[in-house]
Amino acid sequence: MEYRKRTSDAESASMWQSLSFGANYKAAYCLAVCPAGEDVIGPFLGDRKRFLKEVVRPLQGRRETIYVVPGSDAEEYVTRRLPHKAVKRVGNGLRPSSIAGFLGALPIAFQRHRARGLAATYHFTFTGEEERTATVVIRDETIHVQDGHEGTPDIRITAESRSWIAYLAKERHIAWLLLSRRLRIKGPPRLLVAFGRCFP
Repeated sequence: MEYRKRTSDAESASMWQSLSFGANYKAAYCLAVCPAGEDVIGPFLGDRKRFLKEVVRPLQGRRETIYVVPGSDAEEYVTRRLPHKAVKRVGNGLRPSSIAGFLGALPIAFQRHRARGLAATYHFTFTGEEERTATVVIRDETIHVQDGHEGTPDIRITAESRSWIAYLAKERHIAWLLLSRRLRIKGPPRLLVAFGRCFP
């Protein structure tokens, strides 16, 4: 808890990545294979098959550890498509410190395969220190987040903002939020459970 107060998530991630792989701007593979780079675009456009063979395939075939969030699309992909790579489960590192951060992170953390079969409209109302309303629509393995309440909701979720952030940080249990009335739900609870499954 004290460490979280002193150090931002971005700083922690940067430190661990530098310790693990060296100071490589956290995107060595992306930089190596991205055809948008000035040093790469020529060979890529000149001979794409050769580029894939000499640059991309060696990285795909390399035996190494891949870090994935448990239950994520990435874990399923690596297990199915890259079985020669070791899989290590880690937390997703996303710990919003505000309601704006929570809503902004939803499209980033969304796992479309985990949302298969879910079609629901969520109306969120946040009260207290950070008042905000938002609509989240999950349908056809996509997510759409917008300010305000739009359309007819399948479930309404009203939460005291600081308590919701504490819940996301695993500092509070959802049962406490419900019992203390800091979280109120109007609609099928299963939809809130399904919502959570989309963001492991």
